[in-house]
Amino acid sequence: MRKLLFFLMLLASRTAAAAPVLSITEVAPGIHVHFGVHEAPDTRNHGAIANIGFIVGDRCIAVIDTGGNPEQGRALKNAIKHVSNKPVCYVINTHVHPDHIYGNSAFKEAGVQFVGHEKLARAMAARGPFYLEKARDLLGIELSPKDIIPPDLLVGHSMDLDLGGRILKLTAHPAAHTDNDLTVYDPLTETFWMADLLFIEHLPVIDGSLKGWLGILDELERQSFKRVIPGHGPLVTDWPQSMQPEKQYLQMLLTEIRATIKEGGYLEQALETVGYTAKPHWKLFDEFHRKNVSTAFAELEWDE
Repeated sequence: MRKLLFFLMLLASRTAAAAPVLSITEVAPGIHVHFGVHEAPDTRNHGAIANIGFIVGDRCIAVIDTGGNPEQGRALKNAIKHVSNKPVCYVINTHVHPDHIYGNSAFKEAGVQFVGHEKLARAMAARGPFYLEKARDLLGIELSPKDIIPPDLLVGHSMDLDLGGRILKLTAHPAAHTDNDLTVYDPLTETFWMADLLFIEHLPVIDGSLKGWLGILDELERQSFKRVIPGHGPLVTDWPQSMQPEKQYLQMLLTEIRATIKEGGYLEQALETVGYTAKPHWKLFDEFHRKNVSTAFAELEWDE
């Protein structure tokens, strides 16, 4: 019996040691980030490209986005265990895109509440079937409906989450990067988790509203943060200076597309002419710029 117990303990320790652990950086006391890579999601990286992480309170832990596939979610969970023995009480999904939500199933257990924008559940329901159908071909991963986990707590405008000695302030934004963008502010360290409302180096991607995004940036630009965590790119410590390239790119789209429409131009013309002076300044420009123009043109075409 003792030999069997020893064998089981040895097996468990070896299994734990072999389990993948995500690399993380503590950017402020209790705030841990895994910084993603500037790549388009594909079958090689399996969608694991975004910045994700967690915040530790005295009582429990909040995860902020879970990664681009279930395995990355499990690796994030293992990283948390290496940092703290406190339980995870919240999983905050900042928006619907796969590189931020496909690790959710790793955290589905008793005592964990999933949190998102009030429009997130609807977006997950609308996109879920397509996501499940294309996961193998586009990302080389297998997903099931249990991997698309909608929020238990819906944020309509704002919400405070108490981690014990640390209150996180969540804000649900109007349509911008998507129509379900959520940000997280930690007053304790003056850290703003901006997620995909901020892209650094990686070309911004519009899946919501160009005008709405610019409006949010104008509002946030007037606020002060010690550090800002983007959805893609390195930590920002000079807010709002590091945000200016994103704002300038989005403003350029607005100005040039409006000019094209005013001159009677069509989408096809805009796709070939708008915004290409920005190409040298952004990674993944070819992958996302034409989509941005198409999305923005549809929004601006019927402006009064």
